[in-house]
This record gives sequence, C-alpha cells and structure tokens, in this order.
Amino acid sequence: MAHARPAPFALGGRPSLADLFSVAHGRAVSLGASARKRIEDCRRRLLAATGSGRPVYGVNTGFGELASRRIGPDQLTALQRNLVLSHACGVGEPLEPRESRAMLFLRANELARGYSGVRRELVETMLRLLKAGAAPVIPSRGSVGASGDLAPQAHMALLLIGRGEAFLDGRRIGGAEALRRAGAKPLSLQAKEGLALLNGTQAMQAVGGLALARAFNVFEAAQAAGTLSLEALTGTPDPFDPVLHKLKPHPGQLAAARQLHAMMADSQIRQSHREDDPRVQDPYSLRCLPQVHGAVLEALENARVTVETEMSSVTDNPVVIGSQVRSGGHFHGQALAFAFDFAAIALTALGNMSERRIAHLVSGRAPKLSPFLAQDPGLESGWMIPQVVAAALASENKVLAHPASADSIPTSGGQEDFVSMGMAAALKFKTIVSRAAQIVAIELLAASQAVEAHAPLRPGRGPAKALALLRQLAPRSSGDEELGSRIESVARAVLAGYFGEALK
Repeated sequence: MAHARPAPFALGGRPSLADLFSVAHGRAVSLGASARKRIEDCRRRLLAATGSGRPVYGVNTGFGELASRRIGPDQLTALQRNLVLSHACGVGEPLEPRESRAMLFLRANELARGYSGVRRELVETMLRLLKAGAAPVIPSRGSVGASGDLAPQAHMALLLIGRGEAFLDGRRIGGAEALRRAGAKPLSLQAKEGLALLNGTQAMQAVGGLALARAFNVFEAAQAAGTLSLEALTGTPDPFDPVLHKLKPHPGQLAAARQLHAMMADSQIRQSHREDDPRVQDPYSLRCLPQVHGAVLEALENARVTVETEMSSVTDNPVVIGSQVRSGGHFHGQALAFAFDFAAIALTALGNMSERRIAHLVSGRAPKLSPFLAQDPGLESGWMIPQVVAAALASENKVLAHPASADSIPTSGGQEDFVSMGMAAALKFKTIVSRAAQIVAIELLAASQAVEAHAPLRPGRGPAKALALLRQLAPRSSGDEELGSRIESVARAVLAGYFGEALK
C-alpha cells in the first residue's frame, strides 16, 4: 500500500529530527501568511530602529574586529554583498546535496520566525530554490563553529545573489542558472540580509543532525545484529530480563533490555542448549548488550534534544526583539559541539562492541561454528578478513572520537577568541556513523551466516526477522567470495533504517 506524502513543512515552525531528514530528502516546504507577516513586521521594526543613524552591528557597521567602523547609508547594499563574497572562502569536498538542502531549509526556517529583519523576498527566494530541488554547492571545511558557520553559509548565500553553484537534477550548475530554473532572480541584498544569511549554526545543524538521524538507524541495526550473534554463539538472553534491569533503571538500558528480551522470544536455538550448557556467563559483548546499547541510546536521545532545541532557536546576531535590535552570541555552537562529540563517542563504543562479537563469531570456539565460518578451513579463509576490516574501522573511529569541542582557536583578530569547533564535531561524527554502520553490516552478515549453521533450529522472533531482511539484500556465502560490495550494500541499508523492522 502506498504511503501518503507528509504535508509540507511550514517555514517558521519547530522542526524535529524527522522533519529535518524528510525535508533533506525532498519533502515540500511552504511559507504561510502568518510567517510572511512576521517577516514583514520585523523588517519594518529593524528599519525603524536603525533610521536614527545610531550604530547597529552588521547593519551600518563593519564586522568582527571591524565592528567599530561606521558605514554610510549609501554603502549598506555594498556592505552586505561584500560580506558574502569575502566570507565565501571555504575549501574541501562539498557537502552532500541533502546536507546543503537541509542548510538552506534550516536558515529559511529561522528567518521566517521574524527576528532577523530580512525582507520577505529573501525567504521567498530560498523557498523557490527548495521547491525546485536546488541545493547550493558548499565546501565542507572552513567553519570554527562560532559567529555562525560563516564560510559554509556564505557559499549558500552566493546562490541567492546569482553566484556560486548548485546541485539540481543530478547536475552541478551555476547559481544564476539555478535561480532561473527555480523561477527566481538574483537578489540585491539589503541592510542586514547578508549577515542574517551567514550568522547561525545551520551548517553544523544540518550535517550533524542528519548524521544523528542515521545514528539511530545504526543503533537499531546493532540491536538486531547483537541478537543474531547471541543466537549464533548459543548465548543466553537471561541477562536481558526486564525484571533484572529494574535494579539499574537507566532509561536507555531499560528500553534496550525490553527490546532485546522481546526479540529473543520463541528461540529454538536457545531451547536446544538451555539445560546442558556448561557455560555460566557469556562475554560482555553479549551479556552487557542492554547496559552498553542502552547508554548509547541515551547519548543519542540527549543529542536529539540538543539538536531539536537548536533547530527551533534563533541563532542570528543581532536580532530584533520588539522595537530593539539586540546583540548577543546565539551563533555560538558549543551545545551542538558537545552533543555531536558525545554521540560520536557513543557510536564508536557501539562499533567497538560489534567488532568484538564478530571476533567471537569467527573464533571457531562456539558450538557448530567452524574457524572463520569457512566451509573448508585452511583451503578457505572464510570471514577472516571481514573481521580485520571491522577492526580497522573500529580503530579509525577511536581516533576520530577525540572531542573537537575540547579545542578552540582564536580568530578575527582575537574578537572571536573562543570558538566551539562544532562543524568539525559534526563532520567527524558523520564519518563515525558511516564507519559504525559498516562494522554492524559485517556483524549482520557474519552472524547470519553463523545462525544458519544451526538449521533446522530457528532463532528468536527478532533475529529471524533480521535474517529474513538480510537475505533479501545479500545471499548466504558459499565458499570464498568477494565480500566488499556486499558489506557496502548492507551498510547503506543500515544507514537507511532498513533493519528497524526486525525490532517490531
């Protein structure tokens, strides 16, 4: 049955992580009458507040260390254009189109709240680009996560003045052409508008927020992989009993334990060794699944709260509150930097634990499992090297897990003397999520291969669903094969949330 399309997201609202993900992947957006009125009212108040000629940062003054320089009324348009051109100096590979689309959406959404003082035409141009499916080409490096994501957002702003480039219909085209195809014309930025496009945390919100959405999918796949490994290694689900976990009632742990316990119901493999198994306890990577996965879930949920709060915030500077133009520091990304760093550490631990279960699967010490899961050990290497790949990925994540937020470097002549490094945190979190998905993909493949060695005995409900889902993507190995593309295919499914069905 076809799923109904979600309603367009109304700009000026409070997006959830799910909203961000859906808009980044093509969901429509709209600009209602109330949002238009807010924008227009705020613009009038900004112009009234600055009409006296008194200095207002970024409206009739220079920027950063040059804030003390006054700018004449006849130069205000040039000031905003120069700001965008001078700050568009990012480097490195471009962000993914869905990330830059998310940036454009998040910035338009904040401007539609009516605190930045921009013209309605600016937001409507951003809306036209979103409706056309255009995504600005934005270099990924150049932000220190304070005073906003200045360089990345300057590249976004280039598109609005008919410069820069955009991704559209699978091609990379010039900014002016993208505007034309979106039914819009290049803007001549007016007072405050260049600054309103640059100041804010939308680059790190977009990159880190989308990575966080995928991290929840990796968590779900790891839950499924963990139960498959438990079955393959003839472990016991008794430590998952929710009654036991009431004695240590961390919310994430309780949720993970309930889920794992339910997934293991009706396991014939478990019943086959319940009475005569001489082992007293399983290794920690099996026995402590609720404690570790539960802590990961809590870290991700805490990051979700931070990201959704930030996406519903005003991160511009200065802002128009009533009849006053107030200057502050809401563009600083410290909260996001901490959230992404902690989530990165959690996903690193999730991958580390998955790699340990893979090592047990290929050890040859579990009942019915041959060394490296090979059909003819010695002649065949089986799953020897996929475990090595998982170890390499886990170790790379350990390097990347060093917190970016522990660093700061002064910029702008010392005016911006303490910065968050939030964009760096978001970018490396994105990489860690991808690597963790690849590790979990290897575990899913290896554990499924191992569970099938117990046939005709069937695994529990959850691992049986996971196995069926996996076999729709990848066949069982028969002898030594090239496994790289198979791992990548399953990893993409992990990131997309494909294995969440196994948890229901």
